[in-house]
Amino acid sequence: MRKKFVAGFLLLLVLFLAIPALADQVVLKNGDRLTGSITKSDGKQLVIKTDYAGDVTVKFDAIQSLTSAGDLNVTLGGKTVVGPVTTSGDDVIVATRTAGPVEAPKASVTLVRSPAEQAAYEKSLHPGWSEGWAGGLNLGFAVTRGNSETKNLNIAFNAARTGFHDKLILYTNSVYATNDLPTASPHTTANSTGGGARYDHDFSPSAFGFGNGDFLSNSLQDLSLRSTLGGGIGMHAIKNAATTLDLMVGANYTHESYSSFTIPPPPTGGTFVAARSDSLAGLTLGEAFTHKVGKGTVITQSFFIYPDLSDTSQYRGTFNFGTVTKLNKWLGWQNSFGDIYVSNPPPTTKKNDLQLATGLNISFKH
Repeated sequence: MRKKFVAGFLLLLVLFLAIPALADQVVLKNGDRLTGSITKSDGKQLVIKTDYAGDVTVKFDAIQSLTSAGDLNVTLGGKTVVGPVTTSGDDVIVATRTAGPVEAPKASVTLVRSPAEQAAYEKSLHPGWSEGWAGGLNLGFAVTRGNSETKNLNIAFNAARTGFHDKLILYTNSVYATNDLPTASPHTTANSTGGGARYDHDFSPSAFGFGNGDFLSNSLQDLSLRSTLGGGIGMHAIKNAATTLDLMVGANYTHESYSSFTIPPPPTGGTFVAARSDSLAGLTLGEAFTHKVGKGTVITQSFFIYPDLSDTSQYRGTFNFGTVTKLNKWLGWQNSFGDIYVSNPPPTTKKNDLQLATGLNISFKH
């Protein structure tokens, strides 16, 4: 009985001592040793998930040796191989199941992914239409009572689904404001709603095609609805992790309807202005810019101009500028400025509509 107990104890001890050997190990040049699961590397930094410190990131050139207990996907000089990984001096060795050991200099390693990271990467290349979305909801509200009685509400929503070769953007915004004093005229001081979508598809790393649709109504300009459908080609003038700048040129078809009104408004009477409807073909010329400032702020800016092809003296233009600063993972502070210009508005209405809004941003990612 005692011999069986001793034998069982020794077996458990051996199994216990063997557990670290089943984990990935990274030894640094300063002698530090990390044990866990190698997650990924871009050839410059390596991430290993440890039980005691979570994800630990180390410089790849600070690694003396590494050993993986299971398969890793390793890209060596443009070629990807799969298998357990070890190092020998300045070389890395991948024990593939089909081609046997593949040996190459550590300096040639450009990517390392665990099976889970590789599966997530491959899924990101072809996401479903319900996957890969990121965006936010902007909310701003103000009320005054006493010597002034006003209400102001602005709501904006944007979402983007980014694939490996394409991008879909959805957006909408609404501004509503009233002056509730009995002597105020007009009582409604702002009432506009707009929205649209744009789809981009890359033909090459620097060139893409796009299609877009934009819709806007503005009661104070007597604009019932303006619909713009178009498309064209674009160029990624700048495209990196922090900054993007897209330049676009194309054509569009616009249909707009203005409601009838009276100048001055009732009950004083005045001149009746009939409803108006226009359909026209135009050019689309524009740019869209985004830039990340540090880890918490994103700047967005866009400018588009739409010249009328039948009358080049007539055109529309839109300019938008905004910032979102993260307060935590899902909450941020947003500021936005917009200008919509129309060269031929109805009589007595202004050519420019400016909107400045600030408030909370509720972000999401799926």
